[in-house]
Amino acid sequence: MNVLPDEQEIEVQQTVAQFLKTECTPALIRASELGYTGYSKELWDKFASLGWLTLCLPEDVGGQALPITYLGLLLEEVGRYIAPLPVHSTMVPALIIAKYGSPEQRALLKRVGAGDLIMSFAATGKSGVWSPDALSVKGRRDGDDMVLSGTSYFVDHFITSEKSLVAFRLLDEHTGREELAVVLVDTASKGITVEQLHPMAKDSECVVGFDGVRIPATNLVGPSGPFGQSGKSAGIINDLQNYAAVFLVSQMQGAARQAMESAVEYVNNREAFGQPIGAFQAIQHMAADMVNAVDGSQLLAREAIWRLSQGMPADAEVSQAKAFANEKCLMVCRSAQQMFGGLGFITECDINLWFRRVASWGLRCGTTYEHRARVASILLDRKGRVRLDAYLGSTSPAAA
Repeated sequence: MNVLPDEQEIEVQQTVAQFLKTECTPALIRASELGYTGYSKELWDKFASLGWLTLCLPEDVGGQALPITYLGLLLEEVGRYIAPLPVHSTMVPALIIAKYGSPEQRALLKRVGAGDLIMSFAATGKSGVWSPDALSVKGRRDGDDMVLSGTSYFVDHFITSEKSLVAFRLLDEHTGREELAVVLVDTASKGITVEQLHPMAKDSECVVGFDGVRIPATNLVGPSGPFGQSGKSAGIINDLQNYAAVFLVSQMQGAARQAMESAVEYVNNREAFGQPIGAFQAIQHMAADMVNAVDGSQLLAREAIWRLSQGMPADAEVSQAKAFANEKCLMVCRSAQQMFGGLGFITECDINLWFRRVASWGLRCGTTYEHRARVASILLDRKGRVRLDAYLGSTSPAAA
């Protein structure tokens, strides 16, 4: 494994960076915060027209079929410029549909690649718990339909999206058994209610209610036959949560790196006592901790994404990356604010934009404690010799 990008990957990443540096200004970001939309349609249309949404989609739907490591690099730059774009919320379900979807569902990916279809995913339980066990949306079969009821929490870009990938519990009313399942939902379906939240990031996040929402059973993603398929559906949800968590790490560390570089530039030009404040040892130690944090977050995320791209077990690596980034990327942004002094703590200072987003993102797709618990479970909740690479990613770790 080589986590350093090759020549082609570097070229793609640099091209994305050049585009966003020009097009995604702090003024555009602040405008996207009005109404907590977290979205610029003009920027999205330009971004999609350059073909970047097709990088990791299959060739049969107009994609370039490149490894998902490219999406990680793309999101590093989206995070660096905190671009108000639903790339993360769209591409995570798109990858799941590419892997598990029916031919009819996969056909939607052509619209994703063209930027005509924005998607979201709903896989978070009450109080933000990031676990299949916390899913509170339930469904039952009714003829050729699924009927969904319940609530999904902290859904990014649901209002903006046309389709949402919803994880839920499918109830067999005859036996009382519940199975995990995933279904593609039209966000305009009758019976859906949306409560707009006001997160620190001032982006688009919602609580979505389902009250007898009828969805064609053909919209189920993956196994759609009789009961007893929960193992396969649990694998789909596990992949969904892994993709969501690790690609959010890519976005977080990109934002943290930009905050660090902005702060370093400031302390090298801000003078006190006749010299740049960057010459003071306390500032230098802080800067050293910051670069260790962003580099560590980047390497952990890239390793986990590479393992996912190879079809290898990656649960532990994903959770290591998210647990580390939640703490360290936030530390970087707080340190950047300190380097700016009192200026860094007022909303008019641009560094505040980066801090607020990283602070909010760290609470999504699994908190530090949830991911630590997951790693601990992989290490301890099985018999025999510990081997992280032997873990198969099931919801219940098997004996080694």
